[in-house]
Amino acid sequence: MLKMIRLASVASLVLAILVMGAGAAAAEAHHGQSSTCTGTLTAPGVLAGTFRGNVVIKGVCAVNGGAALIKGDLILAPGSVLNATFAHNDVAGTGSSSLTVRGDVKVQNGATLGLGCEPNFSPCSDDPNATGQNRVSGDVQANQALGVLLHASKIGGNVSLRGGGGGVTCAIPTSGIFALLGSPVFSDAEDNNIGGNLTIAQLHTCWMGALRNHVRGSIFTAHNTMADPDANEVLANHVRGSIACFNNSPATQYGDSMSSPNRVRGRAFGECSFNVRKPNPAPSGPLAPISVKV
Repeated sequence: MLKMIRLASVASLVLAILVMGAGAAAAEAHHGQSSTCTGTLTAPGVLAGTFRGNVVIKGVCAVNGGAALIKGDLILAPGSVLNATFAHNDVAGTGSSSLTVRGDVKVQNGATLGLGCEPNFSPCSDDPNATGQNRVSGDVQANQALGVLLHASKIGGNVSLRGGGGGVTCAIPTSGIFALLGSPVFSDAEDNNIGGNLTIAQLHTCWMGALRNHVRGSIFTAHNTMADPDANEVLANHVRGSIACFNNSPATQYGDSMSSPNRVRGRAFGECSFNVRKPNPAPSGPLAPISVKV
């Protein structure tokens, strides 16, 4: 996990340089109809203001021009990128940028979402000491997405990552957002408040983790395959429902995270069951339970 933290830090800094240096246009149309935000990797669009309908991201956009309020759904079109990892709305660090979605966030085939930021684990693109202020009232639904990075955000409904990823490899892609960042493709969910369930299934990527989330529903991970032997750190989550982890490669583990067990009110199954113990840290640390009953 530590190498992914470093990659996330580099990614944030690179995105900050790109977005702050770009003369990007704001998203168009703030009325009841669907609105569109467009841009490129070198000149991202700016998503800011109030939108009464749905918003579609096409190309590359960033939430770095103040508050963005979407009263419908936020849809990331295939291959698009949204960077919502900012805390301020100018270089001087005054004002604030945030994303609020009253409906659902839908991340489509090959798209990449960066939502939220926090010190130490995934620094904000404009201030490594700040924490993002982002909220989704509905669900975050990612189907065949390239990468989904969720940090320190409030999500009222379910979070679901199904399929996608950059393949079972940690090679840096030759094109697209992760190539620009010099990072392998990965997905994670850390330090979020999730009102429903957290599901990660059939993801094929370099690294995946789910740490320190407060989940009012249940956690389910299954049939995920990662190239990094340190991957699949599903740890330190507070789960009001149950947790179940099946047929993941590598299996749920501590890796190098030095983290703590999941705290679960309900039942625990598979790789995350109460009787599973793994080295903390891997590969030779003392055995510790992956989950404990509370």
